[in-house]
Parts: sequence; structure tokens; C-alpha cells
Amino acid sequence: MREQRFDVLFEPVQLGPVWTRNRFVQVPHCNGMGYRDPSAHAAMRRVKAEGGWSVVCTEQVEIHPTSDVTPYIELRLWDDGDIPVLARIADAIHEGGALAGIELAHNGMSAANLTSREAPMGPEHLPVTSDDPVQARRMSKADIAELRTWHRLAVRRALRAGYDVVYVYAGHSLSVLQHFLSPRYNHRSDEYGGPIENRARFLAEVLEDTREECEGRAAVVCRLTIAEVDTPGGLTRDDAEETVARLDHLTDAWDFVLGTWESDSATSRFSPENEREPLVAGLKALSSKPVIGVGRFTSPDTMAAQVRSGVLDLIGAARPSIADPFLPWKIEHGHAEDIRECIGCNICVSGDMTMSPIRCTQNPSMGEEWRRGWHPERIRPKASDASVLVVGSGPAGLEAASSLGRRGYHVVLAEAGRTLGGRVTREATLPSLAAWRRVVDHRLSRITGDEHVEVYRESRMDEEDVLSAGVSDVVVATGASWRSDGVGRWHTMPLPIDPAAVVLTPDDLFGQAVERLGEGRQVVVFDDDHYYMGGVAAERLAGLGHAVRLVTPAPLASSWTVHTLEAAAIQRRLLEAGVEISTSRTVVEIGPGAVRTACVFTGRERTERADAVMVVTARLPVDDLYRRLESRRPEWSRHGLRSVRCIGDAWAPGTIAAAVWAGRRYAEELDAGSDAGPGPGPGPAPGPDAGPGPGAAQPFLREYTALAPWDSDPRGTGSPRTRPGAG
Repeated sequence: MREQRFDVLFEPVQLGPVWTRNRFVQVPHCNGMGYRDPSAHAAMRRVKAEGGWSVVCTEQVEIHPTSDVTPYIELRLWDDGDIPVLARIADAIHEGGALAGIELAHNGMSAANLTSREAPMGPEHLPVTSDDPVQARRMSKADIAELRTWHRLAVRRALRAGYDVVYVYAGHSLSVLQHFLSPRYNHRSDEYGGPIENRARFLAEVLEDTREECEGRAAVVCRLTIAEVDTPGGLTRDDAEETVARLDHLTDAWDFVLGTWESDSATSRFSPENEREPLVAGLKALSSKPVIGVGRFTSPDTMAAQVRSGVLDLIGAARPSIADPFLPWKIEHGHAEDIRECIGCNICVSGDMTMSPIRCTQNPSMGEEWRRGWHPERIRPKASDASVLVVGSGPAGLEAASSLGRRGYHVVLAEAGRTLGGRVTREATLPSLAAWRRVVDHRLSRITGDEHVEVYRESRMDEEDVLSAGVSDVVVATGASWRSDGVGRWHTMPLPIDPAAVVLTPDDLFGQAVERLGEGRQVVVFDDDHYYMGGVAAERLAGLGHAVRLVTPAPLASSWTVHTLEAAAIQRRLLEAGVEISTSRTVVEIGPGAVRTACVFTGRERTERADAVMVVTARLPVDDLYRRLESRRPEWSRHGLRSVRCIGDAWAPGTIAAAVWAGRRYAEELDAGSDAGPGPGPGPAPGPDAGPGPGAAQPFLREYTALAPWDSDPRGTGSPRTRPGAG
């Protein structure tokens, strides 16, 4: 059972008319599924409730067509027709044993309303905070009164849907209520502008309305920005203190956040666990109500210290609850060492940003609970006496071996080198990526002591070794290597490279090649990958004393990281490190001591000094073993071999999250059906209506749009051919 020092985390806390069963709250977080995938969404939240979170919340829920965050896919509560979707999620949370929380949001001037085409609204005539060429209009007092009515109706619908906790959202610069609070956006001179007591008036009124609707039925939580730390002229700590003191009687709890999502959910590369404590400390003393806060908490000792020191009453989590939905359960039952710790990479955030189902590097079951029937802690037992050889111990191989062992299969894991972990072990040595090592550590902890898994280091396998291994199934997870010829997104053919030129790849960051450069060299990093590696490589080289220029065809260094909320922080760190960033340019030729680049728009070229060039472009699968085994398929049966599969980067280079997911998929699908050929798994995904296999159109469950009753002329205005004046 749990250790006594963690008892404080399992005390109940009163939130108005309801009580939590412990101090763990899964705070509202987006997931890329929203109104499109309600059953998948519900199953994901249910698993969190099952895992011990006492309150499990939705993401922000749009309350009205004037708050339409298209293209992002969030939940909606525009009218009664949206109640069944919200009710399914609340019911699932209750089935898991938790209180169901809902965050009602009017996004104000952060919503461009691309679906509804309604004019956005805010405290002033200002452009919306996205890049859309749209302006918000200044709200009149009648508009304010009407929005209060919309919010009140949304609260009623939330209660009908079965929610126990209603969040009033005034945070992350995504709420009209924060826009009114912030002097950056609110320049009004009426009773809703000026001093903080006026700027907080709208929030006070909405809290009053919400409390009146929820009285005796649900708790009211105010999610409040405590400081716009990265926003010039924004909210200050003094503003937050006065707001808490003035409005404390209107809420049952406070959930304190920072002014933007980027600052509130910074990655581990830029923010350690609990970095924001100094910003939150002291606010609890101003309130008689429980305080919720987040800090990407992964250490139970840190969580307990937050409560004992009086900083927080409830431990809030979004990303740690994604990485390990059973985090509270593990602490309660004495298995804290088995927590699947969040690595702070924000690949989960990218789901919302790319409008795709949430994924997690650490937890491959995230988003697959309903679609494929995966569970973070349970996996079906083995279906045969098969034995599996896993070749390669990178993220795909470790996950496959770990999950196969949990199913009860005999597993042999063969690693060519001495060190396990593949690319993760190497990349965790790069600047500020040490937390990524947790991907390896968690899987090694599960493999260690598992009687079903044998690990062999320094065991490079060729096809003869595999065929004579005496196993029934083989999975090749040998990873990928970076290309040195410049082929990538911009150049699909090799660059002209002089043989005398010094050309490096990110693989050279882990060997002697970088050290052999000497000191004070001029190095060009050509980033055509656009994820983290180009920026990290430039930072590493600059840290070694080289003069570094990062050249990229994109408009930003590491441009894809806009989806992980890191882009601005990466630009800042590179510039502070002295890296020169040259955007919208591509390398066209590499010579000895020089590189030729061109503008991606005009084609104008220039030549500049480069003692060395590091190309961060594409990768090639290390799939030689797999291809050689495939060529000898007729011999398999003679050796008792029924299947050979290739997974992870060896099948198709991608993210670490994709590699881990591929390992889990292989383990889940072993013995699930007939041999399906050379694809990533030996059979179809389990579950009803799962389809005929990985090559099928639908290898997982999905929901279908219900068609509305059809009327070709719903407004009764006549078809184009019958309307007067039609040609």
C-alpha cells in the first residue's frame, strides 16, 4: 500500500456541494477529438477516472456560435443538440468513479468564428489574437448582457448533461473574461474598464450567474490567469491578488494558470517541474477556498510538498495525466516507482494543434482506448505459445518487448550495442532533453525482472542468426540514420557536394566527428526537418564555441514546433546563444569551406563561408536485416518461423511517439488474426467491427456523421432554377 508520507494526497476536499475523493484533479485539457470523436473522447476520460483522478474535466467547451475556434476541434454546447455528446463524456467519467468537470468558454477575440461566420467580440475593436485577417468588435453593454445569458444557458445544459464541477474560464488569453481583465486588451472608460475592480466586473457577473444556476448541484471553479508574464502591458500579480480577494465569495475553488497556453504548458526543454511555484505561492492566503494548480508534476514528493507548504490544496495535471492516467492509483497502492513520467515534449498538444486525436510519447494507448481497445495498464493475455525475437532496443523495440512480456510471451531482445534505448538514449544527451530519457527508463524498469523477457546486449544479428534463433516470430526495430546527401522536403535529389567538404549529420553529435572540428569554426546547420533536431543541433554546436548559422526553407527555425508551443522559445534561445537564423533559404551546393544558399521565393543565391555543414534533412530506415529476411521467406517454415515484421523508424522514420506506438501495436496485434503480409503488425486490431486487418480501410473504430433530414430548399426560398431572375 501507499507510503505514509503520501497520505496527505488522499484526503477528501470539499468543493461547494461536492467532495473529491483525493487531491488529484485532471484539469481541463484539449485533445484533438472534441465534437468529432465523442466516444473516443469519453473512453479516454473514463480511463483517467479509473486511474484515480478525483475530478476529470473536459477541454474548453464553446458556449455559442460567436465563440467558434475552427479549425480546432473542441467540444460545443451551443444548444440542446450538443447535450448528448457532453452527457456521454460525463457518464463515462462517473463510470470510472470521478466527478465530471466541464470548462465553459467564450473565446472572445481569440476566436475567428470561421464556421459560424459571426463577428468575434471583445472589450475593444482589435484584431483577433490568431493570424486570421479578422477583427473583433467592441462589445456594448447589451452584448455583455447577452453573453451572460448565453453562459447561463450553457451552465444549465452542462447540469442537464450531468456535470458536477463547472469551470468559469478566464485564462490562457483564450477567454473573453480574461480579455476584459487584461489592460493589454481592455482600454474601456466605462464601468467595465479602467481599474481592476472594473475590469473584473464582467467575470464577477458571470460567476454570480453560474453560482446561482449551480447552487446545491455543482461546484463552481474559476480558472484565472495570475500573470501575463510574456505579454507586455498585461495582467500583473497585483491584479490577480485583488481579483481573488474581491471575488473569493463567488467561487468554490480557484484554478490558477498563466496568461498564455505557451507559458502555462512550457516543455521540459524550457521549464523544469514546478517552475511556476513562485508565481502561485501566497495566493492561497488570500482565499478561503481550495486552490488548484499545475506544474507538470511527476514526483509524488513534490506533490505532497505543495499541499504541506500551503501552496496548493489540489494537485492539478494535464500532461502528467496523459502520460500516466493511473498516476494517483499507483501512488495510492504503493507503486510510485512505476509511474510513467511525463517527458514534457508536448506531442500531446500537437494533437489539438493539428486537429488529430491526442497522442503521447510515453503512453501509446492515449487516444486509442475506444478506437483500438488499448488500456494504459492492462493488456490481454497471450493467445498462443509463440516466442518473439525483438531486434533493436530503441523506443519501438523496448515497447514491443515490454508489452509482449506483459502479455506473457517469451521474448528475446537483442541489441547490437552495449547501451539500450536507441535514439532516445542518444538524444537525451542533447541540450535540455534529459527528461526524454524517461521513455527508456520506464520500459527498462518493466522489463527488468520480467521472467518472460531475456535481454542480450552486444548481439548484432544477421539473417542466419535470426533464422537459427528458434523463435516463431521476429520483429525488426533497428531504427534509422540521418541522410548526409541533403535529400529531404526541399531537395528530393542529392545536393551537389564536393568530396572535400566537411558534411555532418545529427548522428555525428554523438560521436567524435563534432569534436574533430576543433574550435571556433564557422558551421552551417541546414534544417529541412523542421522539428526539434535542427534547433537542438545548432544550440549544441554553438555551445561548443562555433559560430553557427541555421539555414531553413521554413519561416522559423524548427517551424513544426509551433504545434508543441515551443517555436518562440526556440527562436529566443538560439538568438541568445549567438546562432544566426536565416529563414526562407535553402542550401543548393556544399563546397570545401563554403556553402551556396538560395532564397526559396526568388532563387537569388549567395555564397558564404562554412568550415562544416550539418544537414538535418531526412532519415533512411536501417532495414537491411528485414529486407534480407524477406528475401528468404520460402525458408521461414523450415526454421519454424511464421512472421517477420519491421516497426518504428526501421519501417518509416517518424517521431519517438510514433515508434513507441508501433511497438505497442505490434504487441497488441500478435496472434490477433491471420498473417497479413509485410505490414507493421501480424493481424487485425481486436474489437468489434475492427475490419479485416492493417491493410483495411478501417483498422480501428470510428464514428460517423449522422445525416440531418434532407431538404434541398431548407429555407423555402426556391431552388436556383425556380427563383425569380435565375438564369
